[in-house]
Amino acid sequence: MDQFVKLSHADKSLEDKENSKKESVLPSDFRTKMSKEQINSLPIRKWDGKITLVNSDATVAEAISRLQKETVLGFDTETKPVFRKGVTHNPCILQLAGEEEVTLFQLNRLKDLSPIASLLTNKSILKVGVGLDNDIDQLQPVMSFKPEGFIDVGSMARNANIQSRGLRSMAARFFGFRISKRAQCSNWETKHLKNFQLLYAATDAWVSREIYQIMKRNDLIK
Repeated sequence: MDQFVKLSHADKSLEDKENSKKESVLPSDFRTKMSKEQINSLPIRKWDGKITLVNSDATVAEAISRLQKETVLGFDTETKPVFRKGVTHNPCILQLAGEEEVTLFQLNRLKDLSPIASLLTNKSILKVGVGLDNDIDQLQPVMSFKPEGFIDVGSMARNANIQSRGLRSMAARFFGFRISKRAQCSNWETKHLKNFQLLYAATDAWVSREIYQIMKRNDLIK
């Protein structure tokens, strides 16, 4: 199997582009919380752009070079779920979403993580997401780094008196769509990730970036 996998989806349609324009404005009730029933009634959306899976040391430098051209990256990690008390796992997937591409690093298949750690210490490139303190702490045993340029949009929402602060609830409240959690408890340590896992991981990172962008445009990032 090729160690450098690219999944490409069709270009955004005119309808999608129009939706993107609408999504630059928050709804009037964006500070209120939606019920689970309301969220579950919304249509599901997924990332529909390019996904690059990096699972070979030979391809890390090329991926980092592209990411260094970005100013804002959606950030997230995935860890094999735990079903027994006392068992822990390290994160094995790191997702970084740029403007037109989401890069997934399969950490458990890479030996030299120093180029990735260097990116995570670069304060000129923002890394944005939800619950970042936990993600950063869990990454330390995998690769030690001093985090720079991280912004937790959940914390920004709390400061702005927004009741929805989780990734799924913020996506629903801000954009009117639902992100699937189907792959959340799947085996992220598997050697060969399935397409539904790649889409799930990419979507979380993309939504993190979109939430930051709309909050920034509406002066909610302080």
